[in-house]
Amino acid sequence: MNRLRGRQTLAELESLPVLLGAHVSIAGGLPNAPYNGLKATCDVVQIFTKSSSQWREKRCTPTEVRAFRGAQQETGVRVVAAHDSYLINLASPDRKLFRKSLRALAEEVRRCEMLQIPCIVLHPGCHVGSGETEGLRRVAEALNRLVEARPGASVKFCIENTAGQGTSLGYRFEHLAEVIDRVESQERVAVCLDTCHLFAAGYRFRTRREYGAMFGEFDSVVGMEYLALLHLNDSKGKWGQRIDRHESIGRGEIGLEPFRSFLRDRRLSSVPMIIETPKSSPAEDILNLRRLRSLIRRRK
Repeated sequence: MNRLRGRQTLAELESLPVLLGAHVSIAGGLPNAPYNGLKATCDVVQIFTKSSSQWREKRCTPTEVRAFRGAQQETGVRVVAAHDSYLINLASPDRKLFRKSLRALAEEVRRCEMLQIPCIVLHPGCHVGSGETEGLRRVAEALNRLVEARPGASVKFCIENTAGQGTSLGYRFEHLAEVIDRVESQERVAVCLDTCHLFAAGYRFRTRREYGAMFGEFDSVVGMEYLALLHLNDSKGKWGQRIDRHESIGRGEIGLEPFRSFLRDRRLSSVPMIIETPKSSPAEDILNLRRLRSLIRRRK
């Protein structure tokens, strides 16, 4: 297992081999996350810094911050990203919800700063009938406000692509590019690509040729330099159905073999890869990570 020491940023991962991990629970307190990652054989982990289904905020105490950092040093498992609350909708045309989302994300960024988590993953949100153009404009407006409010912060906003379910934004590379283009401090934005969402949204990558074409399009529209994180998930839904339902690696409609391309792509060797697959225990994370690691070792 790869072990990282000291304070870590995404830039410091560049010389390391593939970093694999999972989204892990913070039940019992934030300092438990690295230990949960260790149990699941993770090199790195992603977490929620609070309940993902509640608006209620909980401030981190200095004692909790010290324990969190100490747990990372003790286990060697680093927290490379936080995921924002599912309640946040920066694309909402409802002014009250937009302002509430803005405040909630600002608090999440503040916690990431305290915990020295380098990026926060966020969904662009849903335009709720107001149209994609207006929705994307609001997302960029929100990010500009957040950057302006804390100009000295280093936490990156890592925009995740989506499956395109309902009125969700972010299911096309062009959506991601438009938000990035509208953000004034572009060094503060990045992209997280989710394989289930890519597949559901109609992108093809099951063969080497399709994989190359998909990333060629991403590089042309968005830019590989913006790719900071990968979510490796299989899909319960079929290709192009725009259904956001994750499945265990190799057990869904994507299948096992296509993940080999991501794992053996040297351009992605510095990009942390996180699974968000269904689980009832750490044993399922271990199994999914074992399947992925077998693709790195074994030649086709």
